[in-house]
Amino acid sequence: MPAAQRLLRALLIGVASVAVVTPASAALAAPPPATLQQQIDQKSAALEQIVEQYNKIGEQLKASKAEADQLESQMGPLLAHLDSASAAVNQIAVNAYKGGGVSTMGALLTSGSPATLIDELGSLNQIARSQRRQIDGYSRTKAQYQARQKELTDLQAQQAAQQQQLAAQKTTIEADLNKLYDLRRQAYGSATVTPTAPSAPRPPPPYAPGAAGIAVRFAYSVLGHPYVWSGEGPGYDCSGLTKMAWLAAGIALPHNAAMQWTSPHVTHISRGMLQLGDLVFYSGLGHVAIYVGNGNIIQAPTFGEVVKISPVDMMAPYGFGRVHP
Repeated sequence: MPAAQRLLRALLIGVASVAVVTPASAALAAPPPATLQQQIDQKSAALEQIVEQYNKIGEQLKASKAEADQLESQMGPLLAHLDSASAAVNQIAVNAYKGGGVSTMGALLTSGSPATLIDELGSLNQIARSQRRQIDGYSRTKAQYQARQKELTDLQAQQAAQQQQLAAQKTTIEADLNKLYDLRRQAYGSATVTPTAPSAPRPPPPYAPGAAGIAVRFAYSVLGHPYVWSGEGPGYDCSGLTKMAWLAAGIALPHNAAMQWTSPHVTHISRGMLQLGDLVFYSGLGHVAIYVGNGNIIQAPTFGEVVKISPVDMMAPYGFGRVHP
């Protein structure tokens, strides 16, 4: 075979080989771990903000439903009083209508004297005015109730719509996170930088007396449980974990980090005052964890991870709170 033909053949084989190998190599290519992790962190932070907004709307929706139920229960006695007062006034009107004023005639026939007649007629008018005032009062209260009831109905519809919008945003972010986690897993064998095995042995909780000790022991008992958005067990999100830990100790906190910060059961403290069971807030009140001593917290971090022990300075704390009855 002439040299020119041999050279041409080698070139063609080389081009074919590149055509086969290059796409496969490109398909396996992945961004550097630091780039992937940065994208995961950004998506996770966005997801947590949405989850906490969803939780806040949920707490507000529960409050508006409770107020609507309370109004409904108050309306029963109100309507009964309204019906009773209306019936009494109607009877007075019927009696007055019959025979051109039976009530007045009856008073005239039985009075015995002009003075007595005036007293009896005055009493009839006073009874009628009193009943009318009651009816007017009940009617105003009923109108106020109905106006507030409509406000609450509209508010609940608005809150439910907001929940649906946030749920849709959460689904989109979760899908993006899944892609990033899959890419990390294929390229580096782990979805996260420091994966935590749910089956790993749990360390013993430190001792703390009273309610704080109960909250800390609860947090230790759920180490390794999965992160579940809006979860209150067996999976948890950040504020769901702190809520349930303190609920085990008999103190009710709302399921939202920002609302826990402003709860009447939480007093703001300095870092130097931190004790077991205190709450540590992060991300502009978008994240919360429970302090467990030795510079550590227990937290439900984010989608794809589990409840775990982390350093209190995993990121800059926003503030600290002590829970009390």
